[in-house]
Amino acid sequence: MNNTQSTIVEAIQAARKIVIKIGSNTLAKPDGTANFDFMHSFAKQCSDLIKQGKQIVLVSSGAQVSGLSAISGWARKRDVHYRQALCAIGQIELMDKWRSAFLEQGLHIGQLLFTKEDFEDNHRTLNMRNTLFTLVDENVVPIINENDSVSFDEFRIGDNDNLSALTAILWSADLLILFSDIDGVYTDNPKSNKNAKLIDTVSDIGELRKQIKIGNTNSFGTGGIETKLQAAEKTTSYGIPVLLANGGHQQALQSLADGSAHGTLFLADENCLGHALGEK
Repeated sequence: MNNTQSTIVEAIQAARKIVIKIGSNTLAKPDGTANFDFMHSFAKQCSDLIKQGKQIVLVSSGAQVSGLSAISGWARKRDVHYRQALCAIGQIELMDKWRSAFLEQGLHIGQLLFTKEDFEDNHRTLNMRNTLFTLVDENVVPIINENDSVSFDEFRIGDNDNLSALTAILWSADLLILFSDIDGVYTDNPKSNKNAKLIDTVSDIGELRKQIKIGNTNSFGTGGIETKLQAAEKTTSYGIPVLLANGGHQQALQSLADGSAHGTLFLADENCLGHALGEK
């Protein structure tokens, strides 16, 4: 185990409250349908952490992917109303599969669907925060997604990287883990440049931006490396470290916890704003 892997292990060990974001590319199989085997394996890994005294909040993409698994004939429909309707169908499928996966571990789940507007209203954020605390205190795993069926451009968060960052800040989390289809931040796109190097630890995101190339979003997701940097900027400014890693690896969460997997760890800002909402 090298120093960076040790730092990742220490970050996970030190964290009691962990927000984990699962991207669409992690949840999707190569044919674009939902990978339900992954969900069952991941629920087991979350359960193992919970048995160690951790509290887990999951931000899960995959409503469209799950919708396409249910109604494959809509795959070519690009009209916004069809996409939002697909999310309405897929969200039920997604939560049903997460419910089954966590129930195998003796855990219940609770669904929370947010919009950008929810995070901008003090009364709503207080209720959201209280609901999160109540669920985890009762050993229920909250699963969060954006309410894509009713969101529109002006009031959309737009990607679950930033949604997970807002959730981590709201809940005063100790660690945010972003699972994507890449091992971490590279100096260039590793899929097109075999000489790209993984950046293990980031303490200055502004300086990092000068050193790397920002690519575009990929197949199923709405984000890309830019949204992950935005999420890290938000979260680390509140004293919450962020770990970016590949969710597609075998036993991805467990491998990070035991030091056998790599990732990019964004260190918390030493001059952070602090947990503005306070601890419960």
